[in-house]
Amino acid sequence: MPPEWAPHAATWTSWPFDDWLWVGHLEGVRREFADLVATIARFEPVVLNVRDGEAEKDARARIAKAAAARHGDEAERVLGNVTYNLLPLNDVWFRDNGPLFVRAAESGRVALTDWGFNAWGKKYAPWSDDDRAPATLAARLGMRRFVAPAVMEGGSLELNGHGVCLTTRSCLLEPNRNPDLGPAELELLLRDYLGVTQLVWLEEGLEGDHTDGHIDTIVRFTDDDTIVCAVEPREDDPNHATMARNLEQLQSLRTAKGAPYRVVELPLPLKHMELEGQRLPPTYANFYVGNGFVVVPQYDDANDEQALRILRPLFPGREVIGLSAVSLITGGGAFHCVTQQQPLGEVERA
Repeated sequence: MPPEWAPHAATWTSWPFDDWLWVGHLEGVRREFADLVATIARFEPVVLNVRDGEAEKDARARIAKAAAARHGDEAERVLGNVTYNLLPLNDVWFRDNGPLFVRAAESGRVALTDWGFNAWGKKYAPWSDDDRAPATLAARLGMRRFVAPAVMEGGSLELNGHGVCLTTRSCLLEPNRNPDLGPAELELLLRDYLGVTQLVWLEEGLEGDHTDGHIDTIVRFTDDDTIVCAVEPREDDPNHATMARNLEQLQSLRTAKGAPYRVVELPLPLKHMELEGQRLPPTYANFYVGNGFVVVPQYDDANDEQALRILRPLFPGREVIGLSAVSLITGGGAFHCVTQQQPLGEVERA
């Protein structure tokens, strides 16, 4: 599995469709999604999964409006970069319910891996459409598909270009996912299906994260030797101790050559956000990297601009863009959670 900053053929994402899932926030979520799609499509092709014709009609109208507002004379070119893909889904988190694309080391051809999906440990039934999505896409694309015998979500894995993969014990070892698989078995599967050479286990993620601690909300590679780590300076916040422990472990981590990684601290938003009495996990680490750009979630928070200032020097040659995720975070995630990159390369035929 190539790192996210490797060249993309396209970004895959899915249009939000159910106001019940978004607890009444669907209007704001769709507005933010339209901005996200229009922004990414300025840089690379976007394949947008739509549940039905009504969803496609809504998406087209909103994205056209967003493209006109953001890109002016470029709007027509941007809209031409968006392809609509009719696909039944139970939810929109395509980082987790979609395929994980891989590229052959020698030929450069691209295939996909199909891992089981059970809605983050059987939390949100039904999930059958989500679980079928990778197989459906493989057939539609005529792409070779490798079926992995385990439940795995893309948001639980963070890879660099050397096969080093960061994850959390709280997620991968949660008993409702793979009760019969221990750390050694999971490491072997990740090596065989994604080319992972080293699996680094952090303990846990953010308070209020219903995924049981996805790595993409707390720790991310920005290049092969640089890691950003979410931190919470306020000692009375429950996230303080967890993030401090992660930071300490990463600072002691070494590359294959024995050198320390460059570890950059990325503050969490100051604002305490809740939905129906439950804490939400807003974070700037849930950015998405593409061809010439990085989109970073923003929360109308005092730390928004600081996060952009920290991230911009870490992505030379890429435009680092802040976009609102105030509504999107009500679903528990942001831009990385709803996107999946397809690496550039000829398709490996089934």
